[in-house]
Amino acid sequence: MPTGQIRKALSGFYYVYDNDQLIQCRGRGVFRNRGESPLVGDFVDYTVEGQNDGTITVIHERKNNLVRPPIANIDQAILVFSIKEPDFNTILLDRFLVVLESFQIEPIICLTKSDLMDEPLEQKIQQYIKEYEQIGYTLLMTFKDDADIDDKIAPLLKGKTTVLAGQSGVGKSTLLNTILPSLNLKTGIISEALGRGKHTTRHVELIAVCEGLLADTPGFSSFEFDLMEKEELSSCFPEFVEIQDECKYRGCMHVKEPKCAVKDGVESGKIKAYRYKHYIQFLDEIIDRKPRY
Repeated sequence: MPTGQIRKALSGFYYVYDNDQLIQCRGRGVFRNRGESPLVGDFVDYTVEGQNDGTITVIHERKNNLVRPPIANIDQAILVFSIKEPDFNTILLDRFLVVLESFQIEPIICLTKSDLMDEPLEQKIQQYIKEYEQIGYTLLMTFKDDADIDDKIAPLLKGKTTVLAGQSGVGKSTLLNTILPSLNLKTGIISEALGRGKHTTRHVELIAVCEGLLADTPGFSSFEFDLMEKEELSSCFPEFVEIQDECKYRGCMHVKEPKCAVKDGVESGKIKAYRYKHYIQFLDEIIDRKPRY
């Protein structure tokens, strides 16, 4: 039985890539009965019916999957954040980073609209860049009409399945159009009243680009902690992971416990106070979450 990868899902059909061609497939009814659904990015077994039609029979085990956009087996996410309009927001960035860490998706932080910076803002942004790089994250800064954008991003896409994420209006569509001019996504104009972009994406598709696969959707703008337990949260802060074995108590939550290495790290400046503050906010959010039945 042949195996391929779903590269596009549209109107109930799944387009499976195998041997340099796309086979239009339906999912087996058994998936519906089990409450399962094939996703873009899934590796699947399928049977061929006719010249270019088939049925998906088996969905292989996933490395990970997101709900919005519905996509599986992602290696990395480019997090697109503008420096201004809307302003750079560390709590939103940390929310994205935490959820990506929980799915074991490598984040790349891409800062846009750097041409709007004045000198004080540039100093502030450069400090943030330094701090996030010290944690171990990769950061890029792009400029308006950046001729080198392909050279900056292309090597990062090679051999990876990549999605884009970020607030609305930060330039995700513009960035995609620069990498893939053929997409010609509607970039829209930011509504100043709402502070939101107007771009909507109709379907998810993986496109071969720069020897990797890129989802052509900037289709998710926020992440929730619905699937995360409070005990998992600290493992999504790499600088906490680095020192938390030094905490006196095993399973330390880094809140009220004595002799906590993380709290000591905040005190000494090894861990940035705003990152710890965000950890506490996210922890409260997870604890306050209504139980699901």
